[in-house]
Amino acid sequence: MPLLDYERQFSNLRMNAARGRRSPHKVAMLLAVIDGIQSGEIADNRIYFSKSLRERFKLHLDRLGETDDRNNPHLPFFHLRSEGFWHHQLKPGKNAEYSTLSTPSGSGVIDRCIQYAYLDDELFELLGNGLVTELLRRALLTNLDEADRTGILRKGRNWDWLECELAVQDYLEMLNKDLRDEPYSKAAHRRALQPRLNNRREQAIELKHQNISAVLLELGLPYIPGYKPAFNYQKQLKQVVLAHIARDPAEFDELTQGADVDTEPYDPDKVDWSIVFDPAPPERLTDYKGPDRRYLGRHIDFSERERLNRALGQSGEEFAFEYERHRLIRSGRPDLAAEVEWSSRDRGDGLGYDIRSFDPDYEKELFVEVKTTNSGKYQPFFISENERAFSNEQASRYRLYRIYEFRRQPRLFELSGAVEDHAHLLPQHYQAVFGH
Repeated sequence: MPLLDYERQFSNLRMNAARGRRSPHKVAMLLAVIDGIQSGEIADNRIYFSKSLRERFKLHLDRLGETDDRNNPHLPFFHLRSEGFWHHQLKPGKNAEYSTLSTPSGSGVIDRCIQYAYLDDELFELLGNGLVTELLRRALLTNLDEADRTGILRKGRNWDWLECELAVQDYLEMLNKDLRDEPYSKAAHRRALQPRLNNRREQAIELKHQNISAVLLELGLPYIPGYKPAFNYQKQLKQVVLAHIARDPAEFDELTQGADVDTEPYDPDKVDWSIVFDPAPPERLTDYKGPDRRYLGRHIDFSERERLNRALGQSGEEFAFEYERHRLIRSGRPDLAAEVEWSSRDRGDGLGYDIRSFDPDYEKELFVEVKTTNSGKYQPFFISENERAFSNEQASRYRLYRIYEFRRQPRLFELSGAVEDHAHLLPQHYQAVFGH
């Protein structure tokens, strides 16, 4: 749900009215929850009916209420469920009792039936942003008009939350088209966005799209190859992307499924092998952050899914096998081309490489590991400990071929020697050993 939809919900809570005024209890409870999130006490999306929550509730109730407003935190903790964004995780075996409740008689009912409350995942992500939180605080206290919202969200010349939302939505629309091989114009998208983004310059919009590429890469998701990742993004942008993931995780599942599926079989005789090799490996990107906390938005390990997609991997290995043969033939060594071996197919996995080839100048063996993606040049890849160790042991004869944009127009670049000399290796898995 977009931010302003939550703002409208917060501005129009279903509240009891008596003696011509509305009860402040729901507002006080939500303000207490926001305080807990901002302070870090509520670190994940589990809101316990704790002593500290009840104390924060009382502080807000004393400020907002009148002398006859009773300190009954159990009532809003229960009745906020009617707002649609507040949910209860029940204790085991309490479904029947909970289903009969229309209102709790006291705090004991909460303690007995409800393990904790939780918000929409997207809303919880939104409340991690200071300006967004201020907007929703004010929405709880008054019905904001458009000018008030603009004053809160737009601080200086930085991109505000609403602008980031629009840029992310537009980027994901292009990414979906890119993964489906549907034509689109990045320039046309930028021009269409300009009037919706306070007429920001096209160059600024392009940089923001590059920032979104960087965020997606850090989350293990595919990105638009034409937007080289730029990691110097504002913290708020990652929060917007995470809110999108929390809103509809299935959308991002579809993105990864579209990105790591195998292509239709290609005809080696129709490939222009002279343009396949990319002589420029990816440059070392600065400011790569990586995940810095446990995100509620579903983290999809795209690199691992790609590794597990055997069909895509085998197609990439076949492509690299044919490339090696053509490379050696062009170098005037058809004799060596005839001896190129698809080792992982003919001798099995676990060797530490996929293809045994040759250096035509020195007639020495080369060991080629192949990593394939339908995504862009900067997409991270998975490498096993065995492959890493082999690249160190055979550094002078080791090559890693990274094939990218495989479905559209396959290209590959080469990393020579130990892989860790070219890329930062992040730990992904651990072996559990029973011992010291």
